[in-house]
Amino acid sequence: MLLFLLAYLGGVLTILSPCILPVLPFVFARADRSFLRSTLPMLIGMAVAFAGVASLAAVGGGWAVQANQAGRWLAMGLLAFFGLTLLLPRLADRAMQPLVRLGARLSAKAEADGGGERVGPSLLLGAATGLLWAPCAGPILGLILSAAALNGASLGTSVLLLAYALGAATSLALALLVGGRLFAVMKRSLGVGEWVRRGLGVLVLAGVAVIALGLDTTYLARLSTAQTESLERALAGTLDMEMPEGSGELTVGPDGRYVLPVEREMPPLDGITEWLNSAPLTREALRGKVVLIDFWTYSCINCLRSIPYVRAWHERYGNNGLVVIGVHAPEFAFERDVSNVREAAARLGISYPVAVDNERAVWRAFQNRYWPAHYFIDAQGRVRHHHFGEGGYEQSERVIRQLLAEAGYDPGRGAAAVATEGVGLQAQRQTQRSPETYLGYGRAANFISPGGLVRDRASRYAAAPLQLNQWTLAGTWTVALQHSRLELAGGRIAFRFHARDLHLVLGAPDGRPVRFRVTLDGQPPRDSAGLDVNAAGEGAVRGQRLYQLIRQPGAIGEKTFEIEFLDAGVEAFAFTFG
Repeated sequence: MLLFLLAYLGGVLTILSPCILPVLPFVFARADRSFLRSTLPMLIGMAVAFAGVASLAAVGGGWAVQANQAGRWLAMGLLAFFGLTLLLPRLADRAMQPLVRLGARLSAKAEADGGGERVGPSLLLGAATGLLWAPCAGPILGLILSAAALNGASLGTSVLLLAYALGAATSLALALLVGGRLFAVMKRSLGVGEWVRRGLGVLVLAGVAVIALGLDTTYLARLSTAQTESLERALAGTLDMEMPEGSGELTVGPDGRYVLPVEREMPPLDGITEWLNSAPLTREALRGKVVLIDFWTYSCINCLRSIPYVRAWHERYGNNGLVVIGVHAPEFAFERDVSNVREAAARLGISYPVAVDNERAVWRAFQNRYWPAHYFIDAQGRVRHHHFGEGGYEQSERVIRQLLAEAGYDPGRGAAAVATEGVGLQAQRQTQRSPETYLGYGRAANFISPGGLVRDRASRYAAAPLQLNQWTLAGTWTVALQHSRLELAGGRIAFRFHARDLHLVLGAPDGRPVRFRVTLDGQPPRDSAGLDVNAAGEGAVRGQRLYQLIRQPGAIGEKTFEIEFLDAGVEAFAFTFG
């Protein structure tokens, strides 16, 4: 219910975004019609079409984007024709004659009015408008689409998308009720109904032109980014939609042991794409063993920081009754490549079983939402404890030891020795003031290059002065749902951050290395160079993974980071900090 409310309110806020302005003429052009028979069906058509397109985007990825582009051109053609009918009454009469004849038996009034009050055409116009409105979205819709991508298509996702669409339709309906009254007064007082009609036709055609030129998602969108996005993010925060970390302090019983209630039965491990380091494992075969399920993905900085501890528990207790299973549930598309997962596991020294969960079947079975997430399962196959996010390692190890003792295993004395040499990813959260930031339009925030993000086509970007946690592109880039791709050599990304470490998820999908050079406040990083660059700031993208580019010694303050790519073809996914 909370998610439904959040989605609905997020949709209501859509009307504050100037990128919806080109849609408004199509709505106000019918302000003089019956609300129930004309306006309401149009708004319903908008909502259903929008929810349908968004559902396709959540499920289908790139092919759905192309399908939506085709649908937008068809919608623009339909609405351009609608605008012409407002300008040219004779054209309207001729176009509506077949519909009038078809509906003569159903509505004599509709025939007399030339079909203006008919529900069917209003639904059709609403659906077309919904196709044009679909790109006008903010962080709350991004949250819904991201959840859909991670958890798979479901009725719940479609309901949330429909709630978002209905919220926007509600705000448009309220605006229309006010605008409709003004429209009626103008007609009565001035007697210029025909001129008003033609003026609306001009506005409709202008709206089609704005959308056809892409101005609805570039120049208009940048006017509202800060205002609308800040409102949506504040709303999400008020409704407590941020990711929780940890599991809280466990209660210690009279015997000095943790009180570990049974949370539920362990779900099955069905639907795994491939198993690494092990033959396929089943829930039934694991009975009698203590099991640790670690949900991770190899470009997740939080996961990489926790892996040394998971690895140490496997090495310490693996021969004493513990089975560690790393369930790799991808966040980005390139993480679905099993060879990438295999290479990452070898690089990280992971020798325990890894279940490649590309379809997120196990992720959904556990109803999981976080990376990393640890589930502790006793020898009877029951989930007894869980922990989300980083930290709590000492407590987690005590849980493992207690469950081993309950099952009759000897956990031995002393804690596991955690080897972190060469990892270089340990966080210092007290110095971190920059959040994870995505470079694809699906979840992008704080982007300030002039013109805003242009979706799914190559565009020229320019740098801009940065404040804390803002970023820009420079050069020719194509911004997709999950990443930004450099089309011509010499492109740059800049970010103003406050943290000790800066990491960037990068990929070179065509297999050729992409050289880059990084600077910190305009200078080579020198002793602040990360693991993947030298002191001069030089490095290369070889493979799709997380790259550590900056790791500062000493006092931490605000810095401006910039990376210049000397070759084209790189894909940049997300900044993470530590």
